[in-house]
Amino acid sequence: MEPGRIENLSVVYQSQDFLVVNKHWDLRIDSRMWRETPTLQKQLRHHFPELADPDTYYGFRFCHQLDFSTSGALCVALNKAAAGSAYKCFKERRVTKAYLALQVRGHVQESRMTINYAIGRNSTEGRAHTMCIEGTQGCENPKPSLTELVVLEYGLYAGDPVSKVLLQPLTGRTHQLRVHCSALSHPVVGDLTYGQALDQEDQPFRMMLHAFYLRIPTHTERVEACTPDPFVPALDACWSPHTLVQSLDQLVQVLRAAPDPDPTEGSPGPCSTSTPPNKPPETEAQRASCLQWLSEWTLEPDN
Repeated sequence: MEPGRIENLSVVYQSQDFLVVNKHWDLRIDSRMWRETPTLQKQLRHHFPELADPDTYYGFRFCHQLDFSTSGALCVALNKAAAGSAYKCFKERRVTKAYLALQVRGHVQESRMTINYAIGRNSTEGRAHTMCIEGTQGCENPKPSLTELVVLEYGLYAGDPVSKVLLQPLTGRTHQLRVHCSALSHPVVGDLTYGQALDQEDQPFRMMLHAFYLRIPTHTERVEACTPDPFVPALDACWSPHTLVQSLDQLVQVLRAAPDPDPTEGSPGPCSTSTPPNKPPETEAQRASCLQWLSEWTLEPDN
């Protein structure tokens, strides 16, 4: 996948209310710095000027985030009502996401596992805006975090042993997948924050993490998109797989066939407005935050 330019926006799903785009690696979603180009917001304005909403700062409502270095499926709501329905799905954990990654430092031994490390903010000097697992020095306010991992292939990347994996986050912490991979001592290839040292030579041209599959079951439509796999030898000659462990095509069928999360198992029904059991009612501050989200999605700073 070539670097992002204004002209090469890839759309993988489109309806009256939503777009899902295949975001490029090393591309910011939006930026208040006029001189920074390109951004995904500028790509959207270039390709779909008629869909830009003048009532928002950026023109488009992004339903969720992807790190600057991460490529893949990103959903855009095209109106306020659609943004509201997507917001509720994310809030109620009704969304299904799966990522592809190449992990370095040897092969992952277990073909399937659940990674269960609580994640918090790193208060260590010099590590601002990064996350860490519970028990490490400077880890503040760690919260439960779960990730499912399935090994797809074993191989070599630029001569180093690497595992290609499918990652499914069951919670939504900042940098969750990158932190969990690093906690296994198998960081994502090209992750300069949680993996290789900054002075290491021969760095890969990108971080090898890709948002592969996305499903958002709103009350009006089921937004579902599967992006092309970028981690294949035809696109990156440094990646040389030698052992197939699990077929990606079979896993895609499983993802598509899987039901949406059961509201009786910790989440309410598909974007329902009822209050989940054993949870306090929404506060005024939370409601104000929701209304702000609907008017304009504001991203945290990228690292």
